Amino acid sequence: MDTLDSTALESAAALLAANPDYRVIRRLAIRDNFSAPSQETTAIAIVVDTETTGRFADDAMIEIALLRVEYDVATGRIIRILDTYSGLEDPGFPIPAESTEIHGITDAMVAGQRIDDARVAAIVEGASIVIAHNAAFDRPFLERRLKVFESLAFGCSHAQIPWGREGIRGTKLEYLGFLFGFFYEAHRSEIDCRALLEVLAQRLPQSGEYALKLLLDAAHAPLLRLWATGSPFDSKDRLRERGYRWEAAVKTWARVVAKDDAKEESEWLKLEVYGGRPAQIDVEVLDAKVRFSHRPGPRKARVI
Repeated sequence: MDTLDSTALESAAALLAANPDYRVIRRLAIRDNFSAPSQETTAIAIVVDTETTGRFADDAMIEIALLRVEYDVATGRIIRILDTYSGLEDPGFPIPAESTEIHGITDAMVAGQRIDDARVAAIVEGASIVIAHNAAFDRPFLERRLKVFESLAFGCSHAQIPWGREGIRGTKLEYLGFLFGFFYEAHRSEIDCRALLEVLAQRLPQSGEYALKLLLDAAHAPLLRLWATGSPFDSKDRLRERGYRWEAAVKTWARVVAKDDAKEESEWLKLEVYGGRPAQIDVEVLDAKVRFSHRPGPRKARVI
């Protein structure tokens, strides 16, 4: 495309964008620098994405991409990408056709390939948080293959940004990209990471805050899981209506609450479940280092 064509297209795009009946969506621009260096405290976030052979325990990770990102701690403003890594890995068995249809990765592409463990460890060293768009999916695969992720704090841009409160009803990454004016070819790890970072760099429509700032606030907010140990059988309907889930593996009802709400919730349990009698429940701490993992948090008994 020559300069004249580019100029003409830009003029046409500007004309359309100025009309409220049109919206211009551009291809995602690949960039490493997002804003000016900060004069305040900065930290490191890791943006990660994986591709796998499927969604289950006997599936395997076949691709990983990581962006090492510098951001301003106070505002969540993204400054720049400091380093990147992407790698493929042979799972040791054929990739199901339905998985290849999603991400396009074939057996031939991964044959003999292995993720560089040392390179991954170097990328994530010193990071304050690891961010995935569906951390409940990505984190278990990451921890199973790369133990370094077990010691890191995680955040989820799908679950921990209050999109609804910002007037945004969908949370798929491609949809968020459209809202913020860009499109991309999804479902390969590095381009998905770059699309997510572009979303995190946006100011949100209602709060005016950077998306990353709201994610960080939620990721570091303390949560507790209350286990209604020994709850009477006839309390099951009240527990379910209250938002408790039956955890079949341990045969106990449990609910996750904010730390500040734990006292009120304990009082409700004592009155509505245990009939006002003293009872012992378990309290599990769900900080960012175990959230979205299959690993449990620290758990202690508490008399209520």
